[in-house]
Amino acid sequence: MLLSLVAIVAGFAILIWGADRFVIGAAALARNLGVDPLLIGLTVVGLGTSAPEILVSTMAALQGNPGLAMGNAVGSNIANIGLILGVSALAAPLVVQSHVLWREFPLLLGVSLAVYLMLADGHLGRLDGTLMLLGLIGAMGWIVHLGRQRAAREPLEEEFAEEIPADMGTGAATAWTLIGLVLLVLSSRMLVWGAVNIATALGVSDLVIGLTIVAIGTSLPELAASVAATLKGEDDLAVGNIIGSNIFNMLAVLCVPALIAPFDVGQVVILRDMPVMLALTAALFFMGRGGPDNGTISRLEGAILLGAFVIYQSWIYITAQPHLPGA
Repeated sequence: MLLSLVAIVAGFAILIWGADRFVIGAAALARNLGVDPLLIGLTVVGLGTSAPEILVSTMAALQGNPGLAMGNAVGSNIANIGLILGVSALAAPLVVQSHVLWREFPLLLGVSLAVYLMLADGHLGRLDGTLMLLGLIGAMGWIVHLGRQRAAREPLEEEFAEEIPADMGTGAATAWTLIGLVLLVLSSRMLVWGAVNIATALGVSDLVIGLTIVAIGTSLPELAASVAATLKGEDDLAVGNIIGSNIFNMLAVLCVPALIAPFDVGQVVILRDMPVMLALTAALFFMGRGGPDNGTISRLEGAILLGAFVIYQSWIYITAQPHLPGA
């Protein structure tokens, strides 16, 4: 048990640092190659912040633990909205001014609904994985289109431009990208090994560990990035990181285990976890776009999101007890 806990803690630490190095290196490399800062932020950074979830799910699928992969993807989306945006909005109200983000909200909601429909039959197969992969390509194409059709002044572009390293050479950027990728692979393997052992020792399913410990841990890079962006007044960046990460979590993270090792999806995911994720996604859609305070996620709304996350985690904990239904 102790060795497994050490593997989880060390895995998370290396995973977070490796993800940061990977994103910084890839973003700087793309900038040096002449890619527009907004497009870098919408694609390279968005995909990079989902790299921990992608690698963890890949390792889980390869080691025969699809429940962990599923829990990681769905749980990370719930944590991103409930925990990360909730905490960020409590720190300071989030004012969404980016026209690009306003048009990404429906994309996130549509992708989430489409994935839910794929899972409704209780099986995630290679056809589903192929459709998700095609959806990922289509979503990235649409995001690039949105970036090119931006308004004359796009706040998100300015915030991305400030965050992408401007003084990192191509050689250093390439090195950091490769180092970050290697660290992600190694740390995700450690994390999955430790998480599976902990689940076995506690007598709970891989799904539960994926929805709780692993999902929260792999969301830590987004938490740090979003809170830091909020404190610097970069609200669009804080919200944009979450939208991009959640889109990639649904498409890139879930398509990997579906293609590698198709598996049956438990009814608890369809009846409990996915509806919670969809409800939070819908709440984000209306908070970010609708109502009299169009484009503002207030502190009260942040408290609601965080409260919903705490209730959901408590629900999982209670139903996961061996003597109660849902274990």
